[in-house]
Amino acid sequence: MGRAIVLFSFLCLGLPSLAQDVQTIIQRSVQANEKDWQADPQYDHYETDQEDGNPPQTYEVRMILGSPYKRLVAVNGSTLSAEQQGSEQHKMQQEIAKRQAETPQQRAERIAKWQKDRKRDHLLMEQLTAAFDFKLLGQQKLGPYQVYTLRATPRLGYKPPNMQAQVLTGMQGKLWIDTNTFQWVKVQAKVIQPVSIQGFLATVEPGTHFELEKAPVGDGVWEPAHFSMKSQAKVLFFFSHRSQENDVYFGYRKASGPWSMAGGQ
Repeated sequence: MGRAIVLFSFLCLGLPSLAQDVQTIIQRSVQANEKDWQADPQYDHYETDQEDGNPPQTYEVRMILGSPYKRLVAVNGSTLSAEQQGSEQHKMQQEIAKRQAETPQQRAERIAKWQKDRKRDHLLMEQLTAAFDFKLLGQQKLGPYQVYTLRATPRLGYKPPNMQAQVLTGMQGKLWIDTNTFQWVKVQAKVIQPVSIQGFLATVEPGTHFELEKAPVGDGVWEPAHFSMKSQAKVLFFFSHRSQENDVYFGYRKASGPWSMAGGQ
C-alpha cells in the first residue's frame, strides 16, 4: 500500500470566503489524514495492483509481527487454482515461521525498514499542504458526500525537504474535502512544468499525474479506495521513461490473529 501509499491527508463552515477559512479547512484535513495514517497499521485489506498494462494481481495484505505481508489470491480477476492457493499459503507460513525465529534486533530492523518507507510516503502527502496555495471553488455533491472543492497551485518560495518532494514544485491539483469529517474524498494532481530532480539525472515532465480516492472503513477512519498514477520522465535528460499504475483497495478489517501485532510493537 506504500505506493500506493498511498500513495500517494474538515465542522461545516458553509462557504468560507477568507483565506484564513480556507487554511482552517486544510488544517482540519491534515488532522483527519494524520489520524488515518496512525490507524492504518491496525487494518488488513485486499488490493488489486496493475502496473504498465500487465494483468492485475490481487493480494490479501495482512499485518504479521509488525509489518505487512502480501499473499497473492487472484490474477486478472480469476481466483488462483487450488494448487496455487496451497503454494501461496505455504509461502505465508514460511514467512511467519521466519519472522517468529527472528532475533529482537532482526525484528526491529525489519519493522524499522517498513516504517521508514511508510514515513517517506507520508511526508510526501503532508507536503501537499505546504507546497500549494489553495482557493475554495465552492461546494458540490461527490457521490454520497457533500464536499468543499479547492484548487491547489504551486506556492511561491516553497522549499522541498527531500528529492521526492521536488516534483510538487511543478504540479497543480484539486481537492474534494468532506464538509462533515474534513476527510479527503478525492485528490488529483498533475505536472504542469518540467521539474529537474537534484541528485538524479532526470526530469519529471508534463503528462505526469495521480489521483487518490478515500472512503470510510469504520471508527471514523478513512482508507485509500483507489490510486492511479501515470508518470513521464526523461532519464539522463535524453531517454524517455513512462509508467502507469492503477490500484484498488477493499475489504478493510481490523487486523487480528496471533501474528498480527498490528501496531508494530
